[in-house]
Amino acid sequence: MATWNSRGLRGSTLEDLINRTNEQYREQDLALIQKIPTPITPVRMDKESRRITLAYFEQKSTVDYIGAVQGIPVCFDAKECKTDTFPLANIHPHQIRFMSDFEKQRGIAFILVFFSSRDTYYYLRYAELLRFWKRMESGGLKRFHYDELSPGFFLPRKAGILVPYLDGISRDLSVRGMEEDQP
Repeated sequence: MATWNSRGLRGSTLEDLINRTNEQYREQDLALIQKIPTPITPVRMDKESRRITLAYFEQKSTVDYIGAVQGIPVCFDAKECKTDTFPLANIHPHQIRFMSDFEKQRGIAFILVFFSSRDTYYYLRYAELLRFWKRMESGGLKRFHYDELSPGFFLPRKAGILVPYLDGISRDLSVRGMEEDQP
């Protein structure tokens, strides 16, 4: 059983930005994406602040967000990386299975990676993630490096949108269309 403590709040700023972006997209009728809460069982609470200081996850989470973009099912996880090297240990086998199953149902699964030292967002397509995952499973690197990523999936800044991941989804759909057109 996994334990939760304040270390789990490392990505909360990223989460806040994504939640605010989701609200913007909802208000513009572009998407309906919801944060999936991870059920926890509190073990210890700070009596003064009335905050949970220690808890156990009741079950493995799947991904952080799920919803629909213009009728297309979408799920994604958000990860923050302080260096140019992303350890695949930050992604769990049950998440890979969930994203695989989601894609089989004609949904779009991806990881939104924030490289904080570069102040850059990257849309990691499930297909690209799977390539790194299989490399690791076959005895290769247990991480991927910033320089290995596809240049077309770095998310450029966009006026009025905090985390413009719809641009990544749009590009992803274009690439999928080109892949389907190939014999």
